[in-house]
Amino acid sequence: MFPAASLLTIIFLALSIAGSPVEIDNSPITLPIARRLNVSNGPINLLQHDKARVTALKDNSFSTQGGHTGSTPVTNTVATYLIAVGIGSPATTYNLIVDTGSSNTWVGANTKYVKTQTSVDTGERVAVHYGSGSFSGTEYTDTITLGSGLTITAQSIGVASTSTGLTGTSIDGILGIGPVALTEGSLTNKPTTTIPTVTDNLYSQGTISQKVVGISFEPTISKTVTNGELTFGGTDATKYAGSIAYTPITTTYPSSNYWGINQSISYGSTTILSSTAGIVDTGTTYIYIASDAYAKYKSATGGTLDAATGLLLISSSQYKALKNLNFHIGSETYALTPNAQLWPRSLNTYIGGSSNAMYLVVCDIGTPSGAGFDFVNGYTFLERFYSVFDTANSRVGFAETSYTDAATN
Repeated sequence: MFPAASLLTIIFLALSIAGSPVEIDNSPITLPIARRLNVSNGPINLLQHDKARVTALKDNSFSTQGGHTGSTPVTNTVATYLIAVGIGSPATTYNLIVDTGSSNTWVGANTKYVKTQTSVDTGERVAVHYGSGSFSGTEYTDTITLGSGLTITAQSIGVASTSTGLTGTSIDGILGIGPVALTEGSLTNKPTTTIPTVTDNLYSQGTISQKVVGISFEPTISKTVTNGELTFGGTDATKYAGSIAYTPITTTYPSSNYWGINQSISYGSTTILSSTAGIVDTGTTYIYIASDAYAKYKSATGGTLDAATGLLLISSSQYKALKNLNFHIGSETYALTPNAQLWPRSLNTYIGGSSNAMYLVVCDIGTPSGAGFDFVNGYTFLERFYSVFDTANSRVGFAETSYTDAATN
């Protein structure tokens, strides 16, 4: 069961669908993403919530029936984002987590599912266990509306009769846009069946011409700001410079179940993590690397562990000596500048830190390299590079952005 506190003290990236979508080329549909730092209950232990998600991702849980359950946890809804989804006709609006690390769509955690003339009960039981929580109920097919011109008919929806982990929040369920394989085993009586995702159906119904999702986040020093966008069916060339470089989904388990890739990492010219497998995840806030790589990074930066935040704390002189942290993916290198390795100081107090302190966003994944899950490139990586999740070609793409070294400190 998800601790209630871990869902009441959260950073939300709320995906607003107010306003008209923007069409770029190839008929993609773009929706703005608004970041909202929810600190109504005081400072949040961001690292604790983050690690709970990473641990469950790494453990890659399976259902008691033996089928894969789409095991991305929702323990940490830190650095995920919400979309107001219309379901049915006439539509009822539900606030759903949009998660690149899970693929089932379900509702009913807080707002009850309202049946309409487009609701069809398939008679199938559906259940998903997320490592630290779950939902179970009945599968329906229904119409989903994500924005003007972005409608899906007969989309599979889990209607929860029971759920754990989202109680006491404004979250009504999940909109999964991860790989379709994560849905295998979620239909109780059909353990080898997969369920077409929202992205799959948008493509098959001709709403979008490519099974591609592009995501742009801009670094921010504000707790509330519209600072990004999500594009279904293509990319927005105004959000990146040059071309997008793609890398295939890794074949290394368990990273291969998610948007997993191979990469190596160097600090300056020194390799701290040899080429290995890990994942790209919008639902994780910080950057996580294998324990041996983290030890090298900690030593090289001179950072000391801060008891209040759990992050590495550095001095002004150590900051001046920081080198780029380089992510080598395919034939490309994506550099996090010294500035990009810092948590925004204007947001320090919200995570329990001191207002003028300098905290690094690189954290220990908790296991040595070679485990098949040796890094997580979370939100603090993705806000520096445009990212593309290409379902049809089983690949992830990145591009430089105009705000790679934005002054966020």
